[in-house]
Amino acid sequence: MEDQSIKEKELRPDWKRWLNYQSIVKQIPFFLFLALLAIIYIYNGHYADNTIRNINRTSKEVKELQHEYKTVQSEMMFRSKQSELAKAVEPLGLKELTVSPVVLKDNEAKSNSGEQ
Repeated sequence: MEDQSIKEKELRPDWKRWLNYQSIVKQIPFFLFLALLAIIYIYNGHYADNTIRNINRTSKEVKELQHEYKTVQSEMMFRSKQSELAKAVEPLGLKELTVSPVVLKDNEAKSNSGEQ
């Protein structure tokens, strides 16, 4: 019976040993380390949330800019058509040629280039 009571005492935690002043003072660096880890963990969560928000905001901006680019590009393609250019320069007094252009040839340039 005494052997059993000794074993029970050994298995039973000795709370007084953990709650005295010296042992608590020895555990302070460990508790500070745990507190630091908790702060880093919380900061990391907030940083991840902010990063996700920034990514979403940037993604929306990129989509808007893509739409704007496509709109401007299609407008530019429309305005650069020959018929649209003719309409645009008509108030300036410019008109399309109805006859094919004449190519002027320089006889002097031919004779000089053949001699060299």
